[in-house]
Amino acid sequence: MSPSTRASLRAAIGPGLLMAGAAVGVSHLVQATRGGAEYGLLLVPIVLLACLLKYPFLEFGPRYAAATGHNLLTGYHRLGNWALGLFILVTLGTLFAIQAVVTLTTAGLVTLVFDLDLSVTLVSALVLAACIGFLMIGAYKGLDLGMKIIMAVLSVSTVAAVALAFREAPDWTTLSGAEEWSRLWTLAGFAFVLALLGWMPIPLDVAAWHSIWTQERARSTGHHPTVREAVFDFRLGYIGATLLALAFLLLGTLLMHGTGIGFASGAAAFSAQLVDLYAQSLGEWSRSLIAIAALTTMFSTTLAVTDAYPRVIVATIRVLRENGHAVQDMDPPQHGERRLEWWGYRIALLVVTGGALLLIALAGEHFTRFVDIATILSFLSAPILAWLAFRVVTSPDMPEAARPGRGLRALAWTGITFLAGFSLIWLVWRFWL
Repeated sequence: MSPSTRASLRAAIGPGLLMAGAAVGVSHLVQATRGGAEYGLLLVPIVLLACLLKYPFLEFGPRYAAATGHNLLTGYHRLGNWALGLFILVTLGTLFAIQAVVTLTTAGLVTLVFDLDLSVTLVSALVLAACIGFLMIGAYKGLDLGMKIIMAVLSVSTVAAVALAFREAPDWTTLSGAEEWSRLWTLAGFAFVLALLGWMPIPLDVAAWHSIWTQERARSTGHHPTVREAVFDFRLGYIGATLLALAFLLLGTLLMHGTGIGFASGAAAFSAQLVDLYAQSLGEWSRSLIAIAALTTMFSTTLAVTDAYPRVIVATIRVLRENGHAVQDMDPPQHGERRLEWWGYRIALLVVTGGALLLIALAGEHFTRFVDIATILSFLSAPILAWLAFRVVTSPDMPEAARPGRGLRALAWTGITFLAGFSLIWLVWRFWL
């Protein structure tokens, strides 16, 4: 690899790790750990299957952005107003719930680390205020750099915790027995699997986020990535997020499965149990260090989500204004457009965080139930988002050389069939059986 090629690749790397940082939050720290604790190793193939079948649709975001210079929202609009309208409808149905859940998880860790005796709503408000303060100054570069450091620290600490949890050889026969199977094939077990799949390793909304972050990276570095570079960056983050999901699942299995201890429903108590998992494995000396690392990770996830939704809203408005005739979105906006985006982003930021805080005030104490509802909503909307992304990257708007090959198309159709079928089965089971 030549020095110029390496330099180009380094300039392209960033959005994939930002995506991974957003992924390693509720789906990993909460859902994967709960899954291991409650069902042992039974969920390992389900996690791997979810990550495999979601891969094409999440990759289509950076692929489309690198090939065309536009984000996926432009692609949706060029399919027709119906496609963009469908995406907007799905986004409006999930954005406040997703924002609220990641904020609640972070608030629980803040309460634990700083030993606060405050309501979860007030702590959540403080977390969101910190995110707003950071993002109001437009610190994309700081977000990008901070995420890389945080992901490295969390990866090392999690792998170390799992390795040390193996110090005493587990009895593998007890980690996936008949009792787990019987509990898994109930309405409650099926709902948990659906909730796990909803955000494993990350919701499909992120394909659009990733395409926008790819544009922001290009604007900040002046380097327009090739499709190959954008896909490499995506795979780096996606493989890392998948491996960390398995690590958290193993951690819950090795340290909590079969103990009779369930996770608490409150955000602060749940966070304390999560830190206990690390402390049991690494030793008491690690408790404060791990609590801070987990808090930093969840704060970065909340920051990424808090940044993403306002960008999506602004990008949607821009696409509607330009009526599908946008110049390359990786080019810096003109002065008037830049001012409009500046105000639009900040207004959207306040609307999204305000709506999420209202949800938290209404349901904040029912933490794990709230997580399950938000993740199930994400899974039920996944077939729609998957199909839209596939339509965009196989449309005439996409350069033929950059379109997905036969293997990726086959995997995409398999994923769409799986996501739609699984959602239909759950709806029938939930409402008619």
